[in-house]
Amino acid sequence: MKCIITVLATTLFLAFSQLAAQDFDKGLKAHDAGDYDTAVREWEPLAEQGNVEAQYNLGFMYYNGLGLTQNSAEAVKWYRLAAEQAHGDARLNLGAMYRNGQGVPEDFVRAAKWYRLAAKQGNAIAQDNLGILYYFGDGVLQDNLIAYMWTNLAFENGAPEAETRRDFIAEEMTKADISKAQDMAKDCISSSYTKCGS
Repeated sequence: MKCIITVLATTLFLAFSQLAAQDFDKGLKAHDAGDYDTAVREWEPLAEQGNVEAQYNLGFMYYNGLGLTQNSAEAVKWYRLAAEQAHGDARLNLGAMYRNGQGVPEDFVRAAKWYRLAAKQGNAIAQDNLGILYYFGDGVLQDNLIAYMWTNLAFENGAPEAETRRDFIAEEMTKADISKAQDMAKDCISSSYTKCGS
């Protein structure tokens, strides 16, 4: 009897997963066609059931007012749910919401937390933003070595605008410090973002 229940539960899970994928895809097609009302109708139940992509997309739609009234607090809610499931772009966007005080009180410490989590997933924009926080000492201890490390990683990972910031930071550093920061960046990458100077 236990075997039958396990098989039934597995079958129901697979059927639900396939249905959820179809609903998500239907929402994605609607979104891409500019039919935001349908996208919301398809994604909202999935997001409430914990679908990380649907949560992220609802956050994006609330933030931008696509098919919904623009609502930063609702965007934060959905981004947070997706970010807690390790969605890199949700972490980046949640960090930005805290940094800019959108839908939540401005909080550089929380911004740094979410940027750091996204940065350690290889998100170049989060790496650049985290570098900026370190340069100014917003929510973190001011540290040009770490600021240079993160902006350098951001540039290497495909954020071309980070090069200007990295070079600006370098103007306040010695050659020895720049070399040390470059070594820190190498250590960060080789450790799969577990040893990143902070």
